[in-house]
Amino acid sequence: MDRTVIAYVIYLVVSIGLTVWVARTLSRNGRIFLSDVLHGNEKLADAVNHLLVVGFYLVNLGFVALYLSDDDTIADTRGIFEALSTKLGVVLLVLGVMHLGNVWVLNKIRRRGMMEREQVPPVPPQGWAAPTAGV
Repeated sequence: MDRTVIAYVIYLVVSIGLTVWVARTLSRNGRIFLSDVLHGNEKLADAVNHLLVVGFYLVNLGFVALYLSDDDTIADTRGIFEALSTKLGVVLLVLGVMHLGNVWVLNKIRRRGMMEREQVPPVPPQGWAAPTAGV
């Protein structure tokens, strides 16, 4: 078997495994965050969580597939490790950027919701008091 094909197989197995692991971790731990962002609406949090995971898979697996091809032929075992380290390093960076992007957007939504909640008084006004002189 050609060394380039071996590198492709290893790259695909590791990249897909990392993508699945990161997606499951983000889904499991992000559900609580989404519930807070969406004011405790558990059904909506689950739906948004699922949609985010599907989008995460589509973007990352699409990137992994596009980044698979290589113009260079791998001549030796060292070349396999060098090609894999470059490709997997880029995949890990893309996974990290995707994660940070998701957290940033959700945090913006969460902050907006918190600002809206702070603008509404907890108790409706009960009357008007005239200002007193001498205070």
